[in-house]
Amino acid sequence: MTTTTPGSQAWLDLAREDAIDPDRPIIDPHHHLWTDAFGRTPYLLADLWSDTGSGHRIEKTVFIECRAQYREDGPDHLKPIGETDFVARIARASRDGGGGAVIAGFVGHADLRLGSLLREVLAAHEQAAGGLFRGIRHAGARDPNPQSLSIPGRAPEALYADANFRQGVALLGELGYTFDTWHYHHQNAAFADLARAVPGTTMVLDHFGTPLGVGAYADQREVIYPTWREDIAAIARCPNVVAKIGGLAMPDNGFGWDRRDRPASSDELVAAQARYYHHTIECFGPARCMFESNFPVDRRSLPYNVYWNAMKKIAARYSADEQQAMFHDTAARVYRL
Repeated sequence: MTTTTPGSQAWLDLAREDAIDPDRPIIDPHHHLWTDAFGRTPYLLADLWSDTGSGHRIEKTVFIECRAQYREDGPDHLKPIGETDFVARIARASRDGGGGAVIAGFVGHADLRLGSLLREVLAAHEQAAGGLFRGIRHAGARDPNPQSLSIPGRAPEALYADANFRQGVALLGELGYTFDTWHYHHQNAAFADLARAVPGTTMVLDHFGTPLGVGAYADQREVIYPTWREDIAAIARCPNVVAKIGGLAMPDNGFGWDRRDRPASSDELVAAQARYYHHTIECFGPARCMFESNFPVDRRSLPYNVYWNAMKKIAARYSADEQQAMFHDTAARVYRL
């Protein structure tokens, strides 16, 4: 492996940029942490702080579940609590160490089809998280050709329509928790049905519904885009849904930046993706949108400080209050930070 392998620090350093508007306070509401399990390159607090300290004023972050450090024994339904223990320790270090952004919220995983056992899992998350537990992500991502995807979804067919799943989503709302989800663009209509069926739960749509651009979807971007626009507008008509706007630099989005000799620049990101941001902001309104880094997943395409420069360029057309919402206030409200 050479020092300029895509995603390596040396490769990322080829595209560093000076931070635009470096004093703007930002909450990054979507990042992960993990060890070397599943063959992944570790991404821990020092790595997060290196990214969040690269020029922008990242004050707080929210960890989103990623199957990190599950328990190896005990009941299956409680194995995700291992991830809660793992993140809670790191979050305490982020708060006490004084070295960078504070991990201020935690979204864990539970199988929302568990019925009566679900309350036990939620209580265990609450106890283990030390005051940081904000909600659950049980992703609906599923594609008929997962072999072409670098991050294939694990969800069963028609998860969003499952009656037990919908009961679990409803319970989250009753208890004051959020429901995060991630899926692919062809599942956006099914998610809209779920949002209409469970209006009492605040739902967070991750990554624009992940428009795909590889495998069967390679070279289909302009075919997919009009339907994606209609689906986003339909989702936005559900007042209980908020949108995380980011996470479009994953390899599966098909922009190819993860295969280049150097990472994407902020101008390249804006040129390729701004229409997704502006359409979503127009449909949801800034008060229901929050910029998200999706790091370290999107780190395979561009540096952290480049991502936030691109967001600030995209946000430039909006008012000061609207920018404050998308960079900070929406995340603070939704995740109670």
